[in-house]
Order: sequence, then C-alpha cells, then structure tokens
Amino acid sequence: MALVAGVDSSTQSCKVVVRDAETGALVRSGRASHPDGTEIDPRHWWDALQSAVRDAGGLEDVDAVAVGGQQHGMVALDADGEVVRDALLWNDTRSAPSALDLVAELGGPQAWADAIGSVPVASLTVTKLRWLRDHEPDAAARVAAVALPHDWLTWRLAGHGPGSGGLDALTTDRSDASGTGYWSPFTEDYRRDLLTLALGHDAVLPRVVAAGAAAGTTGADGLVRAGAALGPGAGDNAAAALGLGMVAGDVAISIGTSGVVSAVSATPTADGSGLVTGFADATGAYLPLACTLNASRVLDAAARMLGVDHAGLSQLALSAPSGADGLVLVPYLEGERTPNKPDATGALHGMRLANTTPAHLARAAVEGMLCALADGLDALRAQGVPVERLFLIGGGAQSEAVRRIAPAVLGAPVTVPTPGEYVADGAARQAAWVLGGGDQPPAWTAAGEAEVYEAEPAPAVRDHYAAVRDLTATRP
Repeated sequence: MALVAGVDSSTQSCKVVVRDAETGALVRSGRASHPDGTEIDPRHWWDALQSAVRDAGGLEDVDAVAVGGQQHGMVALDADGEVVRDALLWNDTRSAPSALDLVAELGGPQAWADAIGSVPVASLTVTKLRWLRDHEPDAAARVAAVALPHDWLTWRLAGHGPGSGGLDALTTDRSDASGTGYWSPFTEDYRRDLLTLALGHDAVLPRVVAAGAAAGTTGADGLVRAGAALGPGAGDNAAAALGLGMVAGDVAISIGTSGVVSAVSATPTADGSGLVTGFADATGAYLPLACTLNASRVLDAAARMLGVDHAGLSQLALSAPSGADGLVLVPYLEGERTPNKPDATGALHGMRLANTTPAHLARAAVEGMLCALADGLDALRAQGVPVERLFLIGGGAQSEAVRRIAPAVLGAPVTVPTPGEYVADGAARQAAWVLGGGDQPPAWTAAGEAEVYEAEPAPAVRDHYAAVRDLTATRP
C-alpha cells in the first residue's frame, strides 16, 4: 500500500494527514500549534511541522508529500537563504496604506484587476513588500528572494534551509502564486514589474510547478524518508477545494479564522471593485474568492461576552427569532477586507430594551457573520461565477446555529461535509496525483458523508444588515 502525506500549515496550527494513495483512506494524523500573532518567525512553522509529523507517527513510510498553507504571508530571504525579518501574515493590516499607494501608482483598481485579477489590499504579499521598502529599507535591500509559507516549507522538505543558499530551488504552485499580487492568471506568469514596483528591485521568485507535477524530492533531514516525491503544494483555499473534489458551480464557504467564499470557475475574473480576488486553483482552473477577516472569531467574541461556550452560544442563538428583533451586529472586529475597511471596528445597531438579551446578541452575532459571507457570495455572482451548490466548512460550520441559520441568510441549501482537515486532505490528494501521474487528480476525495441543511430564505435579515453595515467607526 503506497502512502501519501498532506500538510496544512495554517495560521493557528500545523496538521498532517497520512492517506492511502489509491483509496484515500485515512491512516493516521497529527497536529501542533503555531504561535499567535500577525508576524511570525518562519522557524516556528518548521518546528510545528516536525511536532505534527511526530504526532502522526512519522513519515518514513510515505512515498509523496505536499504542503498546503496560509496564503499571502511574506517570507523574505537573503542571498544565503536566511530569513530577513519575521514573516508578515495575511491578517497583518499594517500595509493598508501601502496598498492604496500601489493601486494609485498603477492607475487605479481596474488596472490592477486587469493585470493580476485582483486589487491589492493589506493581505496580499505585494503590499507587504511595499511596506517593507518604505519602513525597513535596509531589510528590503537585503531581500534576494520572496517566498510564501508553503513555498518555504516545501523548500525545507527538499533539504534546503537558512544558510544553505539554494534560492533557485524554491518552488510554488499557481494557486498560491496568484495571491501574491505579482502573478497573472491571464498570462500564467510573474509580473516582475509589479514586484519591482513594490520592493524597489527584482528578486528570485519560486518556480511555478504545474498542477499534478512533481516539485522535486525530499532531502535527507530525517523528517520524511529521502527521495519521496514532493508535490507543488497549494494555497489553503485551493487545497481545500481539491480535498473536497469541488468542480465548476461549487462554492465553499469556509468559516475559520477568516471567512472565505470561493468557487471553482473555468475562467479567470477581473473585479475592479476589489470584492472578488481572481485567484487560480490547484487543478488548472480558477478560484475566484471573497474573503472576510472576521469569521469564527466573531463567534468566539460573542461567546466570551456572554460567558458561555460555543454550544451555549448556539443554543441561545436558536432560541431567538430570525432577525433578532432588529438587533444587528456588524462584525468588523479586526477591520475588514471585504469590503476593504482595514481600520473599521464592529458595531451593534437597533438596540432596544426588548432585544438586549443574551439570546438576541447571540443570534445577531451568527447572522452578522453570515451576512458578511453572503455579501461575498453576491460579489461572486456579480462577476458571472456560477453558484450551484454551497459547501459549508471550517470550524465555525460545527456550530448547530450556524448550520441551521446559514441557509436562511444565504438563501440556498447548504451542504455540510463530514468534518475533516480539508486543506491537509487536499494536499494529500495532490501528493497522490503526483505519485500516480495523469492529467487529473485521483477519483477519491475527503468529503465523506454530507448533510444538507435547508431553511426558508430570510431576506429581511440581509436587508436590515445592509441598512447599517457602513455605520462603523474606525480605530482611534
């Protein structure tokens, strides 16, 4: 039995799954935590990967491995392969002014959408490079190569690392490259002029490996047996889509640290409004998506305010009426990306004596989070992206209240697959694809059994939310 491993190096933790390459059956798994923060020394990812591998019983018996990872994180390397400074993660918003500068310098939002399929916001790597150039010029001058988190881990698995040089051995895939801000889904190539516009000079960029092709083999560091095949890896959303076996018309609504509405499309998008980012997927198609900065943490915050656990929050929310009797929570607790309001704060509107109860607040938190995701779904439709089936995934999808309220707010049934590590599963499916060859990934997916939730659409909830969502304050 040939075994493959998939890695999910996410914002909060590292997960490893080992699966049968032929059937996809789960053999074993492991995990380890990442430190909190929006800037991280990449060595913590490597340390966590080693811990997760040990927790999974080792990878000495696997024949192929691939890494899925959080997108956009800026890993800046010098000529010796040393990390120049801590990586700025996708959720670090300090580069919001830099994004505005870049947008203006190229001629406006539509010019960027036409160039890379997306309009730069603080999450994209290109804006972080501009911030580095403007605020830490000495560090920027030392940058010889720029990688993303999954690129860096794949490079380490191939036997390279700090002090070893080997920058030309860096690899990536089109899904993660499409989230940098200097790769075009229209030409399938880097826009080095945009890299230079941001960083101030050119740099080594990872070679983009085709879907299903090998990025190389593992090195002799003992973490994985030497000579195992290395998949190109993928950005987390593309890896999850691969793990679920999504096809054109499928939309995944992922409620994790961030909220992501992503769809598989046969054609790229170029949304000048910036609401939809025109990313690529891990199979050769495209993955237009809308992302919110605030998802499961909205539920965390509401539970904390009410002094209950998540089960208690769900129970409270389901005990309140649809629309929470007019109480609306705008969930911009960490600023927001969709819409682009990095300095916004959250707000409660419509408070009256009758609706200032724990149940109403719980309901408003769930509905507010879902309304923000529904705005993302509308943005995809406006770009002509087909929306035929909704998957509800991520940690937040385990909330009974979220599952039951989602179809009412989203206006369509939602399919909730068996809980799983879809990003790591997608990476494992990619590893099996590399191992087996062929034009398509293996037939198996990790979606498992699924339950469909239906409810009468509740347009009034979205109408009330739309009426107040822009009435937010900014941070002092």
